Amino acid sequence: MDPQSRQTVDAYLDRIGARRPARPDAAALRELQLRHLTAVPFENLSIHLGEDIVLDEKALLDKVVGARRGGFCYELNATFAALLRALGFRVTLLQARVYGDDGRLGIPYDHLALRVETDDSTGPWLVDVGFGDHARHPLALDDCTDQEDPSGTFRIRETPDAEGTAGAGAGDLDVLRDGALQFRLDLRPRALADFRAGAWYHRTSPASHFTRSVVCSRLTDEGRVTLSGRTLVTTVRGERREVPLATDAEVLDAYHEHFGLRLHRLPTVHQVEIFGRNG
Repeated sequence: MDPQSRQTVDAYLDRIGARRPARPDAAALRELQLRHLTAVPFENLSIHLGEDIVLDEKALLDKVVGARRGGFCYELNATFAALLRALGFRVTLLQARVYGDDGRLGIPYDHLALRVETDDSTGPWLVDVGFGDHARHPLALDDCTDQEDPSGTFRIRETPDAEGTAGAGAGDLDVLRDGALQFRLDLRPRALADFRAGAWYHRTSPASHFTRSVVCSRLTDEGRVTLSGRTLVTTVRGERREVPLATDAEVLDAYHEHFGLRLHRLPTVHQVEIFGRNG
C-alpha cells in the first residue's frame, strides 16, 4: 500500500469499522487488531470457488478491501501489515510452522504472522489476524510469562534448539494457548514472495486441511460465528449452537448475513490437483 494513498487507508479503516489512530501506539494496535478480527472473516472460499490466490499486495487489497472478502493467513496478515505500515507502525513478516493434532510441525511457511513495533516503547508485539480462533489482542513477543487474553492464556517460549531436535532453530519461539502448542515462530524477517510455496501447498495439496473443507469464521462481540459447509455454528458466551442449512439459498443468505459476503454460487469441495498454478 502506498503510504500516501489516504483514500486506500480510509477505505481499509472503513472496512474494519475503525478510525484513523492519532499515533501508532500499542492502544491503537490493540484496537485495530480487534476491529479486524470482528469485521474480516477467516475463510478459504477462494480455494473452493476456483479463484486465484495471488500474493501481491495490490491484489490482496483489492480482494479484502475492494471486494470486502476475507482470506486465510497469507492474505489477511499481509493486508493488515500494509495497513499498519501506512499508519506508521514498523512491521516485519514472520514465517511459522503450525502444530498438527498429532503434535508434529507442518511445512515451512505454513503460516504468516507479524512482528509489530509501536512508537511508545512497548512491544515488540506478535500480531495475528489470520489464525482463525486465536488471540484477540497482540501478544508481547519478549514476555515469556503467561499472557491473559479473552481467548485464553497464551505463552511464548524459546524452543529447545539442541542438535537433533526436529523443527527447532536457534531463536525460534513456540506459541502456546492454554498449554497447547499452536505454532513455531521463526524471527528472521521475510518478504511476502517467500510465502508463495506455502500458499500454493495449502490451496492445492490433498494433505492440506484447507482443501478438504470449506470454512468461513469471524469473531463476534459475544463469541464467534462459523459457517462450515452447510452448518452454521454460533458461540455466545461459551454456549455453542449448530444449525443445519438445508438449501443453497439458506447457505448463501448466511454468508451475506453473518459475514457480509455476496456469493453468486456456493464454494464446493472437490478433488484438487497437486500441480496447480502457483498463486
